[in-house]
Amino acid sequence: MKIAGIGEIVLDIVLRDGQPQAAVPGGSVFNSMISLGRTAGRDIPGLKLTMASHTGDDPVSSIVTSFMKENGVDTDGIVKSKGQSTVSLAMLDSGGNAQYEFFRDNGLPAFVAPATVFSPGDILMFGSIFAVSPDTGAQTREYVARAREAGAIVYYDVNYRVNHGISTADVEANIALCDIVRASSEDIANLYGSDDAEKVYKEHIAPLCKNFICTRGSEPADLFSPGVHCRQPILQIGKPVSTIGAGDNFNAGIVWSIVHNGFGKADLQAVTEEMWHKLAAPAMQFSANVCMSVFNYVDKDFRVCVPESRCDR
Repeated sequence: MKIAGIGEIVLDIVLRDGQPQAAVPGGSVFNSMISLGRTAGRDIPGLKLTMASHTGDDPVSSIVTSFMKENGVDTDGIVKSKGQSTVSLAMLDSGGNAQYEFFRDNGLPAFVAPATVFSPGDILMFGSIFAVSPDTGAQTREYVARAREAGAIVYYDVNYRVNHGISTADVEANIALCDIVRASSEDIANLYGSDDAEKVYKEHIAPLCKNFICTRGSEPADLFSPGVHCRQPILQIGKPVSTIGAGDNFNAGIVWSIVHNGFGKADLQAVTEEMWHKLAAPAMQFSANVCMSVFNYVDKDFRVCVPESRCDR
C-alpha cells in the first residue's frame, strides 16, 4: 500500500516578535506526509510513503530531502533543478497564527510530475497553491487523474487564499477528482462569498464530490456526505504555540484514520455519521498535537487515542 502526496516544499523560517524561533521544512502536503511517516509509517510494516515536488539544487533542498528520509518519506518523486528552493517567513502573532511571505525562484524549469504507479487502495493527497498554480496545476491534475483512474483514494485540501489569484473553476476541477475534500470556512468564503458550509456543500461541492469537511479553526468541524451533516468538536488544548500545521495535520489524521479503519474507496461512497466520527476524531488529535510546538508535524512519539463519543448533530 502507498500513501503519496504532491505539493510544494518550502523551508519555513518561523518568527515571533520579529525574532527567529525555528527553521523547519514545510509545505501543506509535506507537513501531512511527515506526520504520516511518524505514525502510519512507523506502525504499519510495508507501507510506502512518497512525495512528489520540485525544488532547487541548493542546501535547502538537501535539508528537506534529508528530513523526509529521516521520517520515512521516500524522495524519488522530488525533482531537483538548478536554482533556489522556496523559503518562507512565517510570522506568528500572539495567538500562534501566521502571516507568510514567500521567496520563490521563478527561473526554475517547468515541473514534470514523476511517473508514480498507483494501485487500488493507495491514497493520494494534494492541495494548496501547487494544485492550482499556472506553473504546476495542470501537471498536478494529470498526476491526480492517473491516481484516480488506478483506483486510489484521493484527498484534496483546498487551502485557497485571495492572493492566489486563481479562478473557482480551477479549484472545482480538482474537487471533481476527489473522494474527500476539505476546506476551511475562510477558503469557502473566498471562493463562494459565504462561509455557510451547508449551503456551499449543497450548491457547489456535492455535485462534484460526495464528502466534504469544513474546518473552522477553534470551532467544531462540519462533516457532510449525502443525507448526513454532523460536527466533530475540537480538543481543548489551552493557548497554542503555533497553528501553522493545524489544518495540514488534520488532513494527515483523516488519512491515518482511513488506513487504520481499513476504509476503501467503496466505503467512502456512503460515509455515515459513525464513519465520520472514526475519521475526524483522530484528525482533531493530530491537529491539537501540532499546535503545541513551533514544528509543523506531530511529535515522533505521538499516538492516537480514539474517544468513544460520536459526532454532534
